[in-house]
Amino acid sequence: MGSNVKTAITPTRAEDYPEWYQQVIKASDLAERSPVRGCMVIKPWGYALWENIVRVMDDMFKATGVKNAYFPLFIPLSFLEKEAEHVEGFAKECAVVTHHRLEKGADGALVPAGALTEPLVVRPTSETIIGDSFSKWVSSYRDLPILINQWANVVRWEMRTRIFLRTSEFLWQEGHTAHSTKEEAIERTKLMLDVYARMAEEYLAMPVISGAKSAAERFPGAVDTLCIEAMMQDCKALQAGTSHFLGQNFAKASDIKFQTADETEDYVWTTSWGASTRLIGGVIMTHGDDDGIILPPKVASAQLVLLPIIRKADDREQVMSYTEKLAHQLRDTYYHHHKLVVEIDDRDIGGARGWDWIKKGIPLRVEIGPRDIAQNSVYVARRDEAHHEKTSIKTEQFVANITNLLDEIQDNLYARAETFRKDHTVTIEDQNSFYEYFTPQELEKPEIHGGFAVSCWCGDQACELKIKEDLAVTIRCIPFEEDSKSGNCICCGKPGTCQAIFSKAY
Repeated sequence: MGSNVKTAITPTRAEDYPEWYQQVIKASDLAERSPVRGCMVIKPWGYALWENIVRVMDDMFKATGVKNAYFPLFIPLSFLEKEAEHVEGFAKECAVVTHHRLEKGADGALVPAGALTEPLVVRPTSETIIGDSFSKWVSSYRDLPILINQWANVVRWEMRTRIFLRTSEFLWQEGHTAHSTKEEAIERTKLMLDVYARMAEEYLAMPVISGAKSAAERFPGAVDTLCIEAMMQDCKALQAGTSHFLGQNFAKASDIKFQTADETEDYVWTTSWGASTRLIGGVIMTHGDDDGIILPPKVASAQLVLLPIIRKADDREQVMSYTEKLAHQLRDTYYHHHKLVVEIDDRDIGGARGWDWIKKGIPLRVEIGPRDIAQNSVYVARRDEAHHEKTSIKTEQFVANITNLLDEIQDNLYARAETFRKDHTVTIEDQNSFYEYFTPQELEKPEIHGGFAVSCWCGDQACELKIKEDLAVTIRCIPFEEDSKSGNCICCGKPGTCQAIFSKAY
């Protein structure tokens, strides 16, 4: 976009994508930095978006038999030590509580006192403490499967943070299940990944690629990790959800045994799966433009805002009465099983009012003035179209077609994102082309280059590591639907064992 074009957000995506992202969050009133390093305050407009995502996913989980529970925020250090690979994977990110009270020191300052007999880790993930409960709940095959989810916060002490994408504390859900057979656990792992993919595509309008992680990218302690990967508008990948087959590793660590139907003793097979407020970052970077965010109607904090146009005091009563009546009609309208959320903004702040809602990404802006009322019509602007494009629609027609209009916006957002991903996904068969693809051609814009490269890989972790060290490019996933397994490894030139999606990532 040329610099002579006025935009609500500066810098633009093309000028400085990381800074654009930060400014969009600020302008849209989604969240802000907190006084605690690396943490965020999610403001009402952002939290309403998260609540809608939670509602949809929670319904999806329960439809598969999952039930919600809650487990402690604090995990005894000894629990994490039970599974060696797990504790090694999270050790550098753990926040640890060592004392249980504060006392005044000699200088009057508060100092920690009362050392704990055992340090407590602030929950980075809950496999170990939930495993402890499972070991008490399970004794027979008749107790299985156990299908549990919890909505919670977790703490991972990140060095470099970015709101929604990577913060020291974030909100998420973590599902944990226990099964009597390996096959049943693997089936559950795949099922929950399908739930995430459906959530991303049908509700967030975010196209994803489903696949398996390489061994180096797996969840610590997992036998297999499945994931969905989305492409953001700077062509980087975002891991939008993961589902882990844990085998019997955590069952053995937590001693989760059961008596089989054959009256023998065995360890259960477990899974875990999670998605977080990172999804909000994905929505911003998938759909946002240089005027702010664009919210998919199915999860939007509100679907539309009514903007009464009152230029004379004598018009107020008529315009507000018409606006309130229309709001009442719309709020009684169901959109995908839930009533529409309708905002009314009668602030007298001129053109800034419309821009506020553009930046907040509300799907529809509806202007209502005396002349519109005289014609029994409203002026409607869609957030997925240019901000100056408005259409006059008869009010009855608008109310009757509101759900179709919102679905058009939802479908358009998905189609645009899918086209963008296709346009920035290439099949590469030789190393020189691969390295060139991920090397910035314009040094003043090093953050925007590359995309998804579909290339063969021999399966050797040394090749994976070399590419990561040379280009900061990782294997995002090995897609379930591969076009072909033939070809040579993009790194070493030996025969490939699979095709993988390579990309820079968040």
